Amino acid sequence: MKTFVISVGGSAIVPDKIDVSFLKNLRKTVDKLKKNKKLVIVCGGGKTARDYIKAAKELGTSDSLACLAGIMTTKLNATLVSLAVHGNIDMPDSLDDVKKELELKNVVVVGALGFQPNMTSDGDAAQIAEYLKAEMFINLTDVDGLFDKNPKIYDNAEFIPRISFEDFWEIASKIGFKAGQHFVLDQAGAEIIKKARMKTVIVKGLANLENVILGKKFKGTVIS
Repeated sequence: MKTFVISVGGSAIVPDKIDVSFLKNLRKTVDKLKKNKKLVIVCGGGKTARDYIKAAKELGTSDSLACLAGIMTTKLNATLVSLAVHGNIDMPDSLDDVKKELELKNVVVVGALGFQPNMTSDGDAAQIAEYLKAEMFINLTDVDGLFDKNPKIYDNAEFIPRISFEDFWEIASKIGFKAGQHFVLDQAGAEIIKKARMKTVIVKGLANLENVILGKKFKGTVIS
């Protein structure tokens, strides 16, 4: 049975407040896919994490300790997603934990795998995909894919439908890491997929996610 690792941005789960409608639709999508696919869903912290990190820094906390607050929000989001999709009760804390859970069921939900310097939940997801030798790593985010600049700021941002591992790494490597950063994939994740030659797809929306996994037409960016 093929394994797909999906990184779900925290902004999809909690854009401003908890998006129950999204969670219900995610459940429907997962129910369709889990019959003959194994899914690992890695949850980000999104705005909630950034708010906690900002508050921690205002309290005089170091960047590394502020990251811990962000990490806990990913686990909170993951717990909620797991409840929605009838996944695992205990949150995995290591790659081996994820593998063991996946041997027991077809859907495993994960938050951040503990503190790792310069790593976001997307990086964790890429690491999990490499470890499990997944068929594909899919990043479900709030933009249609990769653009030459931020499409939320620039109306003339150009969509990039396909890019090589090396060219994507060049883009990611120019973006310095900071706790709670918001980019389609962090430097660590870009390095992992390049080294592992892990086919990666960046998409927006559950319909595109489903189509990618089912091998149907979708809108998004393919990194290969």
